[in-house]
Amino acid sequence: MNIRSLTRGDGVVIGAAVLLFIASFLAIYSDDGAEGVDIPSAWSSGPLLMGVILSGIFAAALIVLGRGLPQAPKVAGIELGHFGIALAVFSAWSALGNVFDPAGGVDNLGGGPGPDAGMGLILSLIATLVMAGAAIATPLVPALKGALLPAPKPAAPQPYGAQPQGGYGYPGAPGAQQQAGQPFGGQPGQPQPGQPFGAQGPQPGQQQPQPQQAQAPQAQAPQAQQQPPAAEFSPFWFAVPVPRPLYGEDGSPTPIAELAPGTWYLAVEQRGPGLVAQTQDGRRGVLQDTSGIQRG
Repeated sequence: MNIRSLTRGDGVVIGAAVLLFIASFLAIYSDDGAEGVDIPSAWSSGPLLMGVILSGIFAAALIVLGRGLPQAPKVAGIELGHFGIALAVFSAWSALGNVFDPAGGVDNLGGGPGPDAGMGLILSLIATLVMAGAAIATPLVPALKGALLPAPKPAAPQPYGAQPQGGYGYPGAPGAQQQAGQPFGGQPGQPQPGQPFGAQGPQPGQQQPQPQQAQAPQAQAPQAQQQPPAAEFSPFWFAVPVPRPLYGEDGSPTPIAELAPGTWYLAVEQRGPGLVAQTQDGRRGVLQDTSGIQRG
């Protein structure tokens, strides 16, 4: 689970779940005439515990998991986060009903007015309303769509010849850069492409090539200089400001992944106005919206 993909709205949902858990230990009734009576909490009321407290806590867990998992599972064909939002709305609706009728219909038996809603019920209603509101408004309000945790700063450039530090997913990670002028996988001292196996540079005491032998390569040099150099793309690390879909390289309209804020991704190719990006699990796709990205 990538906690850096959580938004500020998810932080509000987590805070509301904590408030709901605290409210479950408070008194659910408020009766000034019942002095010395042990007033129960939500843990002594099955309908209140199942319909408000546990459903609200489970809703918060589903919303956070749906946001943090790279590929969240579905429940009955519904995405995990959407199922959590629906459960949060149900919890708030149940809390509202318990505040309106704390006694659960017992006061209709003719025994006089029942008890009023206690602090536990009131706080439960507030917590579930905040949770449901934040879950619904997060995709719509830019202030709630921002990353909950700031993106890590890019690693400082390593001195020449030093071993890069850090892991995959951050600038400066091993494999992010290749030594200039050396082919991928090549080792010093091994024959390079176009060089016969076993051929080495001139050793002391060996004859240097004669001017007549060097005339042919020199004659071809002006022709090579006349060709314009091809534009080269240098891979770089980047982070997105908000969650953005990553589409397949085959042009499919269905996203294959979602890039989350706070995580560094590697851009390996320029594809028109977009970028071909690689995720931490090795998947590659096209990022079509590159506005506002942060380069590492």
